[in-house]
Amino acid sequence: MMHPDPKLRSRLSRIEGQVRGVARMIEDERYCIDILNQIQAIKSALKKVEQQLLKEHAAHCVAHAIDNGDIEDQHRKFGELVELFGKYG
Repeated sequence: MMHPDPKLRSRLSRIEGQVRGVARMIEDERYCIDILNQIQAIKSALKKVEQQLLKEHAAHCVAHAIDNGDIEDQHRKFGELVELFGKYG
């Protein structure tokens, strides 16, 4: 388990605000391209969160399994990543 990262929490709070802003834009019938631009910005921000979490997972969870020499845990951690990227990749 990784430690809570205040930067990630802050980034997620900003993303939450952006999503609420998009909802308001839709309610206000704003120009579609403006809304789509905001959605692209949200997707980019989420991608950065995902990349950071993946780095932390590799640095902590996967590294811990390797350091312990637990082959089953190593396979499980690797399998989790393969399954995750298989679902959404």
